[in-house]
Amino acid sequence: MHTKIMKWIAIATLFLAVLGFPVVSHRAVLEIVVCVSGLLVVTQAIQAGKYFWAAGFLAIAVLFNPVVPLPLSGNAFLLLEWVCLAAFLVSLAVLRMQPTLSVLSITSRAPRSESL
Repeated sequence: MHTKIMKWIAIATLFLAVLGFPVVSHRAVLEIVVCVSGLLVVTQAIQAGKYFWAAGFLAIAVLFNPVVPLPLSGNAFLLLEWVCLAAFLVSLAVLRMQPTLSVLSITSRAPRSESL
């Protein structure tokens, strides 16, 4: 649930940055939001066994790393923002959390029609 919320926050932040709104005038805010969201998606993708997606979002987290920012020109950074926006949107559909099903115990008192 937290990952889904962070994905939506990253999408909103990237969308505002792409449109040039002054809300995201500080690049550090954008980098922190996208990096943290990217790392959460990496853990979600690894748990789902989708390692290609994990590698892609790990690259996004590295590119938007607020500790050691990459010196990119305005056009390159804008293109990167569009690509990341698309990746987060697609990840909403592809990386859905599957509910964990509980397994009945052998010693369960629930009646079963199968024989062991």
